[in-house]
Amino acid sequence: MSLEEYIERHTTAENEALAQITRETNLHVLNPHMLSGQVQGRLLSMLSKMIRPHRILELGTFTAYSALCLAEGLDEDGELVTIEHNDELEDTIRHNLSLSPLGERVQLMMGNAKTILARMNEQKEAQFDLVFIDADKREYSAYLDLIYSLVRAGGWILADNVLWDGHVIDAAYDKEKQTIGLREFNDKVTSDPRLEQVIVPIRDGLTIIHKLL
Repeated sequence: MSLEEYIERHTTAENEALAQITRETNLHVLNPHMLSGQVQGRLLSMLSKMIRPHRILELGTFTAYSALCLAEGLDEDGELVTIEHNDELEDTIRHNLSLSPLGERVQLMMGNAKTILARMNEQKEAQFDLVFIDADKREYSAYLDLIYSLVRAGGWILADNVLWDGHVIDAAYDKEKQTIGLREFNDKVTSDPRLEQVIVPIRDGLTIIHKLL
């Protein structure tokens, strides 16, 4: 038994809806490794339950697995807004959301995340308590700038894939655009006195960020 298998066996199992999404994603969707999966999904759920957010924003829906995990922690009247640019996934996302009662509390927005975030800022969108960034790695720094005013003071930001399979410390990837983007993001977060953060080395690295101001 591997350490990963041991961890999975000692982590709460997926519910029926999430297990079905896992199966269908692995069978029918390109790059199924992008799915959060059982262990990270339970972490997202627990973090959300600890925060008890009223509004959650997610950048990068993929097949809605992480959205449903995060939605488990919403307060009674809360909502989750999720943004996905790949319109080929829209039908899959809507179907997967329908597998859970929590799906009714998820608002799907299709389109470019930077464009949608800019519009939210222009319209002075109501602030979010929790944001999960899991979209184009090259744009993480831009996303951080765009979401900053959308997150309430004392709110939380989660950023996925920040270790990028170890490429962030590997000189062989110095010219790889996604690695460059993640390095810039990690440095940007670390140097911002308005934030405090910790990288949790789960799966491909998850940064938990607390917005102080």
